[in-house]
Amino acid sequence: MRIIDLPAHDTALITQVAAVLVEGFCEPEPEAWPDLESALAEVQESLQPGRISRVALDESGAVLGWIGGIPTYRGRAWELHPLVVAPAAQRRGVGRALVLDLEAQVQARDGLTILLGTDDTGNRTSLGGVDLYPDVLAHAAAIRNLRQHPFGFYQRLGFVVVGVYPDVNGFGKPDILMAKRVGAMR
Repeated sequence: MRIIDLPAHDTALITQVAAVLVEGFCEPEPEAWPDLESALAEVQESLQPGRISRVALDESGAVLGWIGGIPTYRGRAWELHPLVVAPAAQRRGVGRALVLDLEAQVQARDGLTILLGTDDTGNRTSLGGVDLYPDVLAHAAAIRNLRQHPFGFYQRLGFVVVGVYPDVNGFGKPDILMAKRVGAMR
């Protein structure tokens, strides 16, 4: 496996990445990128100047996964958005490799923190299907992974839950906010 910058001129590779995005999110988040057109728009947006867009390829050049990074807070923090691994390549270290690569890319740009949001639209955590008000932070502190929600993957990579946006995807469908320090303390 090799990880490279997604070339803005390689329309065939961009189309492969978009197809993986649709396929990778069809089960947990079907409304995220429901078709190739919406996925292509997301991939094209990731190629804007100043952003990070990295793709993992197998030995034959087929797309295994893709990750994007968006600078925020004047480049001190970067939003990880999105991360997708082709379903056939999942649980083989591709996602981990892409996240670690993004961390290195952010560090090289003097970033300090990586942020992300991971939605629970399918009641896969103890926060899904629940009225989180009035004590949102108590619910967040007691979060449990019920059915292989991706927040567990990010926890294993050192990310921590830093908050929750309740009901942003509909009642009982929160966005779980996570972060990780990747830069040196000064």
